[in-house]
Amino acid sequence: METYHVAELSITYEGVTTKLSFRAAQLVVVTDAGYKLWYLEVDGMTQHALLQMFNETDQIGVALNGVTAGGRPFAGSGYFHPNVPHSAAAIRGDGELPGF
Repeated sequence: METYHVAELSITYEGVTTKLSFRAAQLVVVTDAGYKLWYLEVDGMTQHALLQMFNETDQIGVALNGVTAGGRPFAGSGYFHPNVPHSAAAIRGDGELPGF
């Protein structure tokens, strides 16, 4: 398992791109027996309306672009899982994350 601190993160949902505002975020890449999966943990989000919107829909697929704290860019698609009470979210990756 590899963990990367995330400096910047944007999601695109229904054609609208939103730069996420957060206190901390981590990209986690898990390799198990040759299979890779990945997800993002985002804490301290200030965009409460965005979290609430995802909490009220079952259409949670997003495209995402980000940059790790070390300057490594990444892009992929995933599923946005809000945690409204904790101002947080998890984004479960869908498919490969090129370069990781």
